[in-house]
Amino acid sequence: MPPKTKGKGRKTGAQKKKKKSSPDAEAEAKHRMVLLEKELLQDHLALQRDETRRAKASEERLKQRLQGLEAELEKAQSERDAVYAEMSRQRRALQEELRTRSKQLEEEVRSLREQLETCQKEAKTAREEAEQALREQDETLSQLRAHVANMEAEYEEILHGSLDCLLAKLRAAKPQWDAAVLRLHTRHKEQLHQFALNPLEL
Repeated sequence: MPPKTKGKGRKTGAQKKKKKSSPDAEAEAKHRMVLLEKELLQDHLALQRDETRRAKASEERLKQRLQGLEAELEKAQSERDAVYAEMSRQRRALQEELRTRSKQLEEEVRSLREQLETCQKEAKTAREEAEQALREQDETLSQLRAHVANMEAEYEEILHGSLDCLLAKLRAAKPQWDAAVLRLHTRHKEQLHQFALNPLEL
């Protein structure tokens, strides 16, 4: 719109300048030029104010967006720091738990090895003692068998000797016993005759 006005003003001024060359015409032309420049300046200032308002509005939006992004970034950094801190805490706790468990396992392995070594020593000692006892038992049994065999031989020899001696004594005593039996039989027979009894009838 202002350029059109400017064109018209210039055209009108030029026409008037052609028609009139008096000082009043020049003054009027200058006045119109000043008005035109004033309008152009006002339009320019209005455009600048609009541009400034738009720039400020855009700047404000950018500031708000920047503040929002900074808040999101701060929140994300805070969450990241919290996650990192939690992961570090869990890692430290897991490392401590692994160290404790490793120490426990090492202690259990050491204790089991000691127990195994003790059991092996005890088993070896028990095996050696059992083997020694078996050897001693075998030796004792062998000695007992030999002693029993000797005793049996001695008893058999004594028994045979005693039986032979007893038989010899019995043979030597048999005539005396036969005579004693005969005398006793005769005496009983005489006693029965004294009582008028027949021995054959009894």
